[in-house]
Amino acid sequence: MILQRREFLKLGAATAGSVSAVTLSPTEARPAVNTEGCKAMLYDATKCIGCRACQTACRLGFDMEPSINGDGLYDEPSDLSTTCPTVIRQYQDEQGEEWSFVKRQCMHCLDPACASACLVNALERDDCGAVTYDVDKCIGCRYCMIACPFEVPTFEYEKAIPSIVKCPFCFDLVSQGKAPRCVEACPTGAITFGDRDELLEDARSRIYSEPNRYVHHVYGEHEAGGTAALYLAGVSFDKLGFPKGLTNKSIPDLTKGFLNSVPLVIILWAAFGTGLHWFVQRRDELTEREVVPAEREEGGP
Repeated sequence: MILQRREFLKLGAATAGSVSAVTLSPTEARPAVNTEGCKAMLYDATKCIGCRACQTACRLGFDMEPSINGDGLYDEPSDLSTTCPTVIRQYQDEQGEEWSFVKRQCMHCLDPACASACLVNALERDDCGAVTYDVDKCIGCRYCMIACPFEVPTFEYEKAIPSIVKCPFCFDLVSQGKAPRCVEACPTGAITFGDRDELLEDARSRIYSEPNRYVHHVYGEHEAGGTAALYLAGVSFDKLGFPKGLTNKSIPDLTKGFLNSVPLVIILWAAFGTGLHWFVQRRDELTEREVVPAEREEGGP
C-alpha cells in the first residue's frame, strides 16, 4: 500500500487539527527590571593609573592564587580567569599617541543573559544589582559562558569538581550597604560606588564639565539593557575591547520570541510523528489483510 499525496495531506491536516486542540497561551510580556535601589560601580578610565590595586584586592578578598605569566612576573594576568575575576588591561594605538587603561569584570547586567540561560537558577540577579552565583546549584553546563555578551564567566577545567568563576560584585559587602573591595582599594578614585541613578548623573556631569576629556557616552547605561558596571573613558569603547553591535535591548528580550516558539515546534513534531506512526501502522495492517486472502485463493494454507 503506497502513501499517496492526497493521503499524506490528510495526515498533515489531522496533525494540525490535533495541535489546534492544544491551548497555547499568548506570549506574555517579560516583567520590567526592578532598578529601584540598584547599586552600581562607575569606572573612570581617565583617572586609572593601572596600579592593579583593585585586581589584587579582589583576588585576596576571595583567597585566590596569583597569576604568574610566562616571564615569571607576579600577579600579571593577561585576561579574566578562574583566579582573576577582575583585571586591568591597557590599550595603546600603534603611534603611541592614544592610550588608556580599562578594568574588566562582570558587568552585572540589569537583565542578565547568563541567568536567563541557566537551567537551574545558579545565577540570579539580586535587587541590589549583583548577579550572584550559587555553586551548589550549578551543574556545569556552561550555558552562561555562551550566553554572556561580554564573555565574562570562566570555568575551572582543571578541577575534578569545577565551577564557574566571575566577579560577584562583593555581594557579601554590598548586601550590607558597603562598597566592593575594588572600590575601597582604588587610590585615585577611578572607581566609585553608589546608587545607579546617582552615578549616571555624576557621569553625565563629568562629561559636561570636561567635554574634551571624555567620550560623550556612559557605557553600560543602555548596552544590553543596561548594566551595574558603568564606564567613562577618553578613548572609544570599541578600542577598549567592549563588544560591538550590542543594542539597548537585553539578550533575554532579544531571544524571547525564539524561545517562546520552542514549545510549539516540539508539539508540532510530536503530533506529526504520532500521526505518521499511526498511518504507517494502519497501512501495514491493511496490506496484511489484503495479502492473506489472496494467498488462500491461490491454494495457500
